[in-house]
Amino acid sequence: MSGANFILLINVSVAGLLAASFMAVAFHETGRASPRWLAFGYLLGMVYFAIEFSIPAFDNARPVVVTAFAVFLGATIAFNGGLAHKYGVAPPWPPMLFFLLATTVAVYFVQDLPRQSLARIMAYQLPYAVMQFIGLAIVWSSRQRPARLDRILMAVLAASGLQFASKPFIAHALGGWGANPQAYVQSSYALVSQSLGTVFGLALALLMLAILVRDVLAEVTSKSETDTLSRLLNRGGFTRHAELAVLGAMRQGVPVALVIADLDHFKSVNDSFGHASGDRVIETFAGFLRQAAAGHHVAGRIGGEEFAIILPGTNLAAARLFAEGTCSAFGALPIDGLPADNRCTASFGVAELHQSEDFADLMRRADQALYQAKNAGRDCVRIPAGPAGERAVAANAG
Repeated sequence: MSGANFILLINVSVAGLLAASFMAVAFHETGRASPRWLAFGYLLGMVYFAIEFSIPAFDNARPVVVTAFAVFLGATIAFNGGLAHKYGVAPPWPPMLFFLLATTVAVYFVQDLPRQSLARIMAYQLPYAVMQFIGLAIVWSSRQRPARLDRILMAVLAASGLQFASKPFIAHALGGWGANPQAYVQSSYALVSQSLGTVFGLALALLMLAILVRDVLAEVTSKSETDTLSRLLNRGGFTRHAELAVLGAMRQGVPVALVIADLDHFKSVNDSFGHASGDRVIETFAGFLRQAAAGHHVAGRIGGEEFAIILPGTNLAAARLFAEGTCSAFGALPIDGLPADNRCTASFGVAELHQSEDFADLMRRADQALYQAKNAGRDCVRIPAGPAGERAVAANAG
């Protein structure tokens, strides 16, 4: 058995394992189309390698060679479909399928050219390069902010496209790709070509598996940290994200403030109008917080009717203004299901992180300020009592 034949057998096995891996992800995440298309792409890859392995058994290899070309190009199209679904881009099916048809016809007719003709070899390899660059364009055009793995994927897609484009020249450098299709698997070029295909096919598959698993884990984490009623972070999620925000602010040397809010007389709302009305109050306040918060702020529902928002880059004076604006606006907001003249209010405690403090200290002082607001008659904003708080407000205001 030649080296190229041995690598072909390895490729069939690897493509099968990768297809099974993507199908396992698709089975676990039934709502995701991306792993199904990726699994289909690697199944087509298995078919392609099997056809390549069988070519020497045919006297007239033209139909088999053209079929192998179409199947492998179809595999790259399915892969691009998986990329498009993953990155939220409309799959360009019509142009890709038209390209498949046009290039398959072209490959059929270039069989009449001399076998070692550069144009003939390019007709085989350049369509694969085009599909890799289309995949690169799909990832590039995504509205999602690319993370490290996404950038590595783009780099590997670009490198894969370049290796397909370079194969005609590699073939010429290695003495051609065999005197006929039957002799192809015995050529040095076949060994190099199949090896490159293994490396890039495996690299792309492993990257996509890592990206899909990353997204699944992120989604599971997000669900475990999200309060279903308010759609804000729950207490555990808020604490984790707030601690990260505090650490980031400390590293950057910028202030960070915490606002804690508690809905006033919430039990009486439940008792007078029912729990459904109480839920609408929570949903309304949470929605108001989401609209008021900037992208770098972290908001959460940390208790039954208690909420918190961490404000990186915000000092005590600015955080107090934020809380006072929220307090005033929410108090004037009508709530669905409650009488028109009934208004809900909230009390607020505000604190800014001091040097040598951690998030737990900041939370404790903001909570103390919240109790001061409740004791002052509710529907108001308070900062921690004492000279330290007063000095901080005066310094920040000045």
